[in-house]
Amino acid sequence: MSDLRVVIAGAGGRMGRTLVALAHATPGMVVAGALERAGSDALGRDAGELAGVGALGVAVSDNPLETLLNADAVIDFTTPASTVALAALAAQARVIHVIGTTGLSAEDIARIDAAARHAVVIRSGNMSLGVNVLAGLVRQVAATLGEGYDIEIVEMHHKMKVDAPSGTALMLGEAAARGRGVDLASRAQRGRDGITGARKAGDIGFASLRGGTVVGDHTVIFAGPSERIEITHKAEDRALFAHGAVRAALWGRGQKPGHYSMADVLGLA
Repeated sequence: MSDLRVVIAGAGGRMGRTLVALAHATPGMVVAGALERAGSDALGRDAGELAGVGALGVAVSDNPLETLLNADAVIDFTTPASTVALAALAAQARVIHVIGTTGLSAEDIARIDAAARHAVVIRSGNMSLGVNVLAGLVRQVAATLGEGYDIEIVEMHHKMKVDAPSGTALMLGEAAARGRGVDLASRAQRGRDGITGARKAGDIGFASLRGGTVVGDHTVIFAGPSERIEITHKAEDRALFAHGAVRAALWGRGQKPGHYSMADVLGLA
């Protein structure tokens, strides 16, 4: 089988450069394109040189459709607006779209769902193996303990992160809600300030911390009568997410069009 030709979106950013380097080093994969927003300082530069792996002969472009026509997959850790636009183009080109972008709205996800009718879309709030195992545990514990145990999700990230709660925290909240058989949107408590009154039974609470250079810490707390269960994951290197995304892109080859998650990729669904 020929190498999977992959495009890296946001190739000039920290995650984009990490993805270019990893994709280049991964057997069975070749960097076929690199994308950045219009006006980026990275445009026209060699993606490999930006990533510190030497020239690859792949210039960073701001023309996604032209770039995708010569690819099999695109890996995308960008912004919600860019991801939604890229989803439509990836569907048009019948290209695998691996999405690690967070901060997506319900409307954004609906548009990605529409694109997934025509192409393989693999989307996750977190691409790491450990976090996806954690989500499975959270769902199981939530189902077992029931509403007698209050659920709080605490996350911390670096000071430059622009969305809160994190995509991973929301993913863990969804896992807890599924375990309880409820809709997260109707049970989420995403901010407390002032005189809030007593905690409502069945709420799933979120707390977001920001500071320093923290890659990503997440703790799910089940607080019950006279005891607490705390499950924690700490990410130490953002390459962790890149490895998962590359694995997802390789898995996507040969799959039927649809909207998949990392749980599908890892056989945890």
